[in-house]
Amino acid sequence: MSGAGTTAAADRADVVIVGAGILGLTTARALLARDPGRRIVVVEKEARPAFHQTGRNSGVIHSGIYYRPDSGKAAMVAAGRDDLMRFLDRHDIAYDMCGKVVVAVSDDERGRLDALEIRAAENNVPTERLDRSGLREREPHIEGVAALLVPSAGIVDYGAVCAALVEELTGAGVDLRLGTRVIGAEVDDHGVSVTTDHATIRTATIINCGGLHCDRVATAAGADTEGVRVMPFRGEYYELAPHARHLVNHLVYPLPDPDFPFLGVHLTRMIDGSIHAGPNAVPALEREGYRWRDISPRDTAEIAFSRRTWILARKYWRKEVGEIHRSLSRRAFLEALRRLCPELTSDDLERSGSGVRAQAIAPDGTLLDDFAFADSPRAVHVLNAPSPAATASFAIAETVADRHDRVLASSTS
Repeated sequence: MSGAGTTAAADRADVVIVGAGILGLTTARALLARDPGRRIVVVEKEARPAFHQTGRNSGVIHSGIYYRPDSGKAAMVAAGRDDLMRFLDRHDIAYDMCGKVVVAVSDDERGRLDALEIRAAENNVPTERLDRSGLREREPHIEGVAALLVPSAGIVDYGAVCAALVEELTGAGVDLRLGTRVIGAEVDDHGVSVTTDHATIRTATIINCGGLHCDRVATAAGADTEGVRVMPFRGEYYELAPHARHLVNHLVYPLPDPDFPFLGVHLTRMIDGSIHAGPNAVPALEREGYRWRDISPRDTAEIAFSRRTWILARKYWRKEVGEIHRSLSRRAFLEALRRLCPELTSDDLERSGSGVRAQAIAPDGTLLDDFAFADSPRAVHVLNAPSPAATASFAIAETVADRHDRVLASSTS
């Protein structure tokens, strides 16, 4: 593994990948599989891979039940989860296909459950309809009038996946540079000069998997992102105290709210045996703002003075007030969970970590629902890759590799 002491002779590459989350690493793997002789440099500003979104998510292997059948999410989850499962088996990484139940807690939610069952069938995701007694057989402590059982959902530690990817890639000669921040990128007719805080790397192409900073990396590389910008949303978690873990057997989700783009608080088994409760979704005032007191003047000003923020606020302000209330009030968070599991008490909850979702937003205030990519001269940019990107990562990587090879061919023709 290379670091800051890399010699000048090594500061040339065929492709530089920005970001060592699961998308950057799987993309490096996809490119290497197509051309084992490629000189690939992966740069990551943190001291370890998977530090942000990949290492702070809920660890779910998604089934693909929610997504529009014609969407990139639906197609890439279907393909990517198969590749992910093969990778897990090949590297002997622990996972558990524990299944998920999506619960209608009241009679007026039955119609939404019917619609979700139809969507699952359209996406070829097997489900089983459960009545109240069937739900209680599966989840004795969960309250609902009906539910969908989704056996193909599971859990894994995506940090462990990234550790195996790093071992595989560095063993094959990929140059992983941790603690290396990209400062700028200058594109010319013959390549790209990527300036980091340690060196300048001369490369034929660049791939931007910068996550929370992907829009800024794209701008630095001269890309036209059509005004798409990242808006960070923090998701905060509690976890069940050890004495309360028996209350949950599967992954337990509420029905998604069709008027809000986030799934709502749910109960998630983790591969280490813990059970996480959450997340909510509150605006973060720093792109890496994992706490309320994390405030960046630049990031806060960007949010506060953006027209798109106010358009979004007008549309979702009532919902967001509820999210913020749950962030500030343990009692409110508990009450949201008690809709699913009435037996939970305040003594059953312990504060856990948080994550920040890099949610892309268009100039008209629309939250991008699907995966989004952009090309620019000698560069490919991943502009929106929220959940289920980790599950779909191997398929997303193939899409990025296809785009990269087209960009490379056009730049050399």
